[in-house]
Amino acid sequence: MGNRLIPAILIALLVIVHAQLWLGRGSVPNVNQLQQKLDAQKAANLVARQTNERLAAEVRDLQEGLEMVEEKARLELGMVKPNEIFVQIGP
Repeated sequence: MGNRLIPAILIALLVIVHAQLWLGRGSVPNVNQLQQKLDAQKAANLVARQTNERLAAEVRDLQEGLEMVEEKARLELGMVKPNEIFVQIGP
């Protein structure tokens, strides 16, 4: 009886460990799902970082001089200086 008890206990422990590997909290499918979420978040962070860098460069341009302000006013608001003629060419 003692000869069969130890292998049975070891097999039961092996089954429990194997079940945790495939079905538990740190299982292979769960780790794969978390890895996919991590990859998606890294991609989103990269896009956000690029957007932040672009906005930071625009802020620096606006702080450094009035050329950027004037350019934005001309393009977005249609600003015209005194004694200038505004010509718009359509497509």
